[in-house]
This record gives sequence, C-alpha cells and structure tokens, in this order.
Amino acid sequence: MDGGAVTVVRARASAKRALFATLAVLLSGCATDRQIHDAITAVNEEFQRQYEQVLAAEGTRVVDADRTRAFDAMAAALTRLDMQVETQDPGLGYLNVYAPAPKPLSKEEWQRAVSADLPLMRKIVRPYVGFLAEFLEFEPDAFEIVINATIVPRGARSAVSLTMRMREVERAKPSKFPRREYPPPTALRLGIAKIWAAFDRELYAMPRSR
Repeated sequence: MDGGAVTVVRARASAKRALFATLAVLLSGCATDRQIHDAITAVNEEFQRQYEQVLAAEGTRVVDADRTRAFDAMAAALTRLDMQVETQDPGLGYLNVYAPAPKPLSKEEWQRAVSADLPLMRKIVRPYVGFLAEFLEFEPDAFEIVINATIVPRGARSAVSLTMRMREVERAKPSKFPRREYPPPTALRLGIAKIWAAFDRELYAMPRSR
C-alpha cells in the first residue's frame, strides 16, 4: 500500500527510497537536489493531510466485544493478511505488525491504488520538476508497511483504532532527502477497508462467551 522516492537514472538512486517513485529519464542532471527535496516535501505534506482525514473517518470503530475478544480478532485478522507481529501487549490492547509493501494489499489491489493515486502524485511534483513528473511511478520495493492497532474498553464494548505507515528498509546511510512515511491515499483506504473486513470475519466467528 506504499509512496516513495524520486530517482533520476544514474544520478538520483538514493532519492528513490525517499519519494517511493522512479523518474526514468535519459539525462542525469535534469532535476536538482533542491527540486527533488521540495517535491518530496510537497508529497509528504499532501499525503499526511489525506492520511489524517482517512484515519479520522475510517480508522476507528466501536465494536460489540470486550478488549480481549477484539484483540484476538484483530491479531487473527492481521495474521491472515500475512502481517508479522513486531510488538504486542494483549493486556494494554496494543498490536504492532509489519510486512513488505504492498501488503496487506495484493498486487492487483496495489495496481488499482496506483491507477488512482499516480495522477495526484504527478500533479503535486510537477511544479517542482516540470516534465519529469510524467515519468513518475510508484515503487513499493524499498518499504515495509507498519500497522498499529489499539483496543480501548468502552464499557462492555471496545473502540478499535488503526494506523498504517511506511518504513524504509534500504536506507543504509543518512540521506539529505526527507523520508516518506505516509502511504498513497487510495492504498491507505483499500488497506484499512481490507483489515476491517478481515477483522469482522474473525470477530463474528468467535464465540461471545470466552
């Protein structure tokens, strides 16, 4: 489900990890470091804005289950989506998982998200890199998707909240370019919806008395 880096062939390979995209051009000096930096910053700001809107509208649900049952259902759902547990605390209702991007999306779902989000990405970077924006593509290879789930008791019910961020896995050296953390908006929406659907299946398959 991920965003990424702008790379100018033979000259901007490190920027690919920062903007989650590839600018395939013939000439190595077409975009300056400042242009790339500003383009990445603009993408970060817009994707963060939409990220916060999506999570505010779709990132939390109150369910008819106690915290233990809701936690178990979420843990089972994320496992079925091939996410790996990094940290968990059932007593606090906290679960942190990760997987290589674009999980939890399939390749087909990822391509659907790319088709929706790529025009937005190109529009954002065009004022900074001009025609190079037309060569922009999303590339998830250098990222992991990190999902946090928190379950808070609400009487006999529970409020379940999700976040979804990107984490670079190939930045071996410090970079002068900003990091990319926020997934593309459509990929985020598809990922959140897929997690909720899996959670609902697990939750309603569980016996109510434990």
